[in-house]
Amino acid sequence: MDSSFGVLDAFAFVVFAVLILVGVVIVVSLGKLPGQLAHKWKHPQAGAINAMSWIGIATGGLLWPIAFVWAFTTPSGTKSPTINDDRQRGSAGERDVAAISGNALRQVSGNKETRS
Repeated sequence: MDSSFGVLDAFAFVVFAVLILVGVVIVVSLGKLPGQLAHKWKHPQAGAINAMSWIGIATGGLLWPIAFVWAFTTPSGTKSPTINDDRQRGSAGERDVAAISGNALRQVSGNKETRS
């Protein structure tokens, strides 16, 4: 039996090490994702979502999908500041566009002759 360590053995070892490293990076990225989303959107239960995400990863992914969905929900009785700000900005922007288009229509209709 030959127990030498050849070039192909070294290449296989490097490929295997890279695959393990990529797997660890993916697992850590997925473990952080629900907590990061909850913190980014200022979820009132962001700490619990983060903990559930890591526990879900540690238990083989059983609780992770629940934490992921939980990060997208808004608890009853609270309002999301991000959604309200976007709606307020959108409605103000819509009013500005309506005012500008109304003024433009008045100017165009004032310059044209009307035929009966």
